[in-house]
Amino acid sequence: MHREWALKTRGQEESGALVESVVEILDCAALCFTEMGFQGTSIDDVARRLGATKGRIYHYFRSKTDLFFEVHREGMRRLMDAVNEAMSAGGTGREKLTRMLEAHALTMMQNIAYEAVVVQGVHMHRLGATTPEQRVSLDELMDIRHRFELLFVEAFRAGQADGSIRSDTEVSLAVKGMLGAVNWMAIWYRPRSGETPEQQRAMARRITELQIDGIAG
Repeated sequence: MHREWALKTRGQEESGALVESVVEILDCAALCFTEMGFQGTSIDDVARRLGATKGRIYHYFRSKTDLFFEVHREGMRRLMDAVNEAMSAGGTGREKLTRMLEAHALTMMQNIAYEAVVVQGVHMHRLGATTPEQRVSLDELMDIRHRFELLFVEAFRAGQADGSIRSDTEVSLAVKGMLGAVNWMAIWYRPRSGETPEQQRAMARRITELQIDGIAG
């Protein structure tokens, strides 16, 4: 897989920021995969949406599958970055968990095509609809997803320890339920015409409140 682009930056190689050309490819691919699914999307479709030749895509990605996995990986990276930042601000476990869920929901809305591809990747993994080589890549992506979930488990347990979250709540079940509710946005959420960032933040807060109210200490 062509991964060298992931380390190219605008003068800051160590940051791992994506070069603009690749971001454009991933943006177009995410939209295609979201609208047509993995099976229904071709490199030709992505190239047409990009307004470029297939050669530009193949310069970075060997195949449609590689491209799909990179969209998935980028979707998870954006979620991880947002949630890690929210978690680092301190406060009680409940306060951390609230910020993390809000960040998760808002990032879902801001990157809905990427996050819809993440959900597709999870289904591919569950169904085993992969070749052995693809399975290795999907296993890696599922490991990232597991580490993402553990961030919420950590905040939840901290809340139980400091009394801000009910101690009689089963941590794993509660966290999976919360994340499942937010992740389901990949299925039902699509930006409304004229929707503002303020409206998105308000929706993220409300979705979070519905999850947090049931576990408050």
